[in-house]
Amino acid sequence: MSGRFAAFVAIDWSGAKGRRHKGIAIAEARGDAAPRLIRPAHLWSREEALAWLLERAASEPTLFGFDFSFAPPLIERGEYLPGEIGVPATAREFWAYVEKRCDDEDLGAASFLEHAHRKHFYFGIADGVKAPFMRFRQCDQALNAQGGRKTASAYDAIGAAQVAKASFSGMRLLHRLDGKVAIWPMDPLPERGSAVVEIYTRIYLRRAGLSGRKLRSRTELNQALVGLGSRPTRLRFEPNDHQTDALVTAAGMRALAADPRAFAPAGLTRHITRTEGWTFGVF
Repeated sequence: MSGRFAAFVAIDWSGAKGRRHKGIAIAEARGDAAPRLIRPAHLWSREEALAWLLERAASEPTLFGFDFSFAPPLIERGEYLPGEIGVPATAREFWAYVEKRCDDEDLGAASFLEHAHRKHFYFGIADGVKAPFMRFRQCDQALNAQGGRKTASAYDAIGAAQVAKASFSGMRLLHRLDGKVAIWPMDPLPERGSAVVEIYTRIYLRRAGLSGRKLRSRTELNQALVGLGSRPTRLRFEPNDHQTDALVTAAGMRALAADPRAFAPAGLTRHITRTEGWTFGVF
């Protein structure tokens, strides 16, 4: 399967407010070369990253990975936003629902979390006990069962490790991509052309024999890359953690794509495919 794609691109996403984002980093792994950063000194906007992806997807078969949840949990409670009227029950329809209820610039989703559906998200101690907010998708539960630090919940909107803001912003991105590029597993993997998957850097750090810690130096980065069977980089600067996440994940996607389980994980059902999606590399 690794020969199916000409390149593997990992995009470290950001849900921050504003138009330009320090948290977005894009890396590419091609052939057997060391992964490289795409425009490393550039401050990307989300819409700019979307336009770049569409152009690349049309030019050659590429597997793109984004580090946000492609949908909130549904199966655990039967609804994405329990008690709300008119909320759809499939991921693709939910992307459109998020899009219609956001008026933020550059595909932001703060208005969805902070106003439209505020009661479902944990922003701090004023919201009471945190545990009732922490719901997880089936793929999150499968990954958490493997041990180590637990994944974050899509309803957790506080702290550096939260994924809510990036995920709901990302759902707006997926709505724009829908019908233009295959989004796995909501769409089956096409026989040819590009596809988009959900990624999680911790999976590749563990495969490299490292813990889930952030990598903030060339030495740590290259240790992870070598552990994934990749050539080390020759960066002339010390990368930030967004850049190391993207570089490691691009190399990890390239290595993982050769595993027949990558696109056929044992726990993935049709219902999960339609409602919650799955993280590439969880099997």
